[in-house]
Formats: sequence, structure tokens, C-alpha cells
Amino acid sequence: MRAPFALTSILFGCAVQGCDRLLGFKPEPETETRSLEELHQAALAEGGVVTVWHGGDEKTQQDATKAAFEARFPGMTLNMTVDVSKYHDSRLDEELAKGGPVTPDSIILQTLHDYPRWAQQGALLNYKPQGFDGIPAEAKDSATGAWHGVFYISWRIVANPAKTNGLAVEEFDDFLKPELKGKIVLTYPNDDDAVLWAFHLIMQQKGIAWFDALLAQKPRWVRGTATPSTIAASPDHAQAVSFTTSGGRLALASTYPTRTNFVAWPQTAGILRDARHPEGARLFHNWLLSRERQETQDWPLRTDVAPLPNGFPLDRDIAKVANTNAAAFLPWMRDRVSVERLKLWFETKIGTPQGLSPLEDDL
Repeated sequence: MRAPFALTSILFGCAVQGCDRLLGFKPEPETETRSLEELHQAALAEGGVVTVWHGGDEKTQQDATKAAFEARFPGMTLNMTVDVSKYHDSRLDEELAKGGPVTPDSIILQTLHDYPRWAQQGALLNYKPQGFDGIPAEAKDSATGAWHGVFYISWRIVANPAKTNGLAVEEFDDFLKPELKGKIVLTYPNDDDAVLWAFHLIMQQKGIAWFDALLAQKPRWVRGTATPSTIAASPDHAQAVSFTTSGGRLALASTYPTRTNFVAWPQTAGILRDARHPEGARLFHNWLLSRERQETQDWPLRTDVAPLPNGFPLDRDIAKVANTNAAAFLPWMRDRVSVERLKLWFETKIGTPQGLSPLEDDL
């Protein structure tokens, strides 16, 4: 019975060794000097297409990105496929194992821990877009440019005032108020690592007693981080509040806690070395990091870009926000043993995630 396992191990080892750059060392990165207009022309000459796999949990989540990119660069087509990051990871690993050109030209995912591995395997292009120097050191591969953050994502506390009678919901302790029993909707922490990290941060400060009290509130558990805001905003559901979503619904009031740590991280990108449209991917990455794009964000990822005024309630320099630490997400994600232990602990408390993929359900 040992022979098949041994053979599989040898074959797998050979496959990995064939693309591992640890001892082959990494070629010097390409540093971009062309303007967006020059990159646009190069991408058009290549065919005018760029294919991106983007992490998310609703198919339409990046429609605005696609529309903005194609409007900014006439003649370009951005093929954007949104799916849960961990599923994109698995599909990419499968394509890399087969060898040859891959489907995505660029990947933008929540699963930060996989980027160093892909870089070591030689799967990513060593490339530094314009603006790379302005990215914080902890949000990029400084030496090779193989991966880098492009924007920050964070979880907010959201509430529908129409369903809470204007009850203040501003801190995680507020979710324990008796008026909110049966009105809480949360993403399974054992289905999304960034949500898992949120629970980890909260419970590091508030302990298991807080979680036990939360369970007594009978929260509704769902898949996907867009789902809670959809449910909270809808008049067809009793649930009205959440802290495992980015918000974005007009019916919802949103805020950040001030007395407890909250989640933020740099959503991270890389260009595939065997991309079919490398110039299109270069254009896309340079646009994402361009001043014109970065200054519209609540927290520009680039430290050398000043954000445009927009009424955002917190300091626009994320490094100055005392109760979040975006740089901590990558090292936390790389400790897969601890992450899996946490997932199993929550599974014993709330069970396995139930339901269809959030991209396929009717919510």
C-alpha cells in the first residue's frame, strides 16, 4: 500500500522542484518606467485584453472596477472573474501543476499567505509597477516586486436604523444588547479567514465569555461577507446588524469601533509569469497604483498619495489608526496551523458552514 503514495510523493516533488526558484534564485525585477498612456498602447498592440481573478463573494462586486478601467483605457477589455479567494487559489494551483500558460493574467486575493509560495515557485512575474516605492514594506515583496498590495479592505459595524429603532450599535459589546437578540447576521468565521481574524482580534480582548454571550443572541450565520449587509438592508429579513461586512448599502449606518481592534488588510495582487496578456496586466496594475486611483480611496495604500476629502470618519493614514493593524494580517495568515486550529474551535461551537457558495445563493 505504500508504493502509490511514494510514487505520488516523488512525482509531486519533481513537479514542485521544477518550478521552485529557491536555489535558482530570482531574476532581477523589471521596474516600470512607462506612462499609463504608453502602457495602454502596448496593451492594445497585444490584443487589448486583460484577465483578472479577483477575490470576492458576489459576481458583480468588481463591475465598477471593470467599467472604470475600460472607460479610462478605450479599446481595452477587462475580463473580471470574482470568486472566493480560496477557490481561486485552488484553481490556480491546479493550472500551475499542469504547466504552460495560465488563464488569469493577474490575481487579486485575500489569501496573502499564498503569494510568497507562488513567488518562490516562480509562478509570479518579478515586476515593480509605477508607485511601488510608495507601498509600505509589509505590503509587498520589496526585493522582487512579485506581489504587492493594491488597496485596503476592512470590516465595519453596520446597522439598519429602521429595524433597530435607532439603537446605538458602535462597539462589539453593543451586539450583546437584549434588543438585538435574533437581529444579528454574521459570516461563518470558519469559512472566511479575514472574518476568522476578526473574531480572533475581538476575543483576544474580550475572551470566550463575550462569544458565549453572542451565541445566546441567536445570530444568523451565513456564507460570504456581502451577504450580511444584503440581509440587514432588506425589509424581508429580521436581521439588522453585523460586524463581518464592508457595508456599502444606503439603508445601513456604518462605523468602526474605537475601543476594540478591528480588521483591515491590504488586498494583494500579482502578475502571472506565464500570463497570456502580460502588457494588459502591467497596465492594470499600474492603473490600480496610480495617483488618480489611489487618491479616491479611504486609505490610499501608497503612503506618498494624499487622499481626496470624502468625509471618512477615521484618520486617512491607516498607520495612525490605533486600533487596527493591517500589517499583521500576512504573518497571521502564514501561521496555517493556528488558523486551522481556530477554524476547528469555531466549528465545534457553530458547526460547519451551511449553504451554497455566496456567488450561487439567492441572497
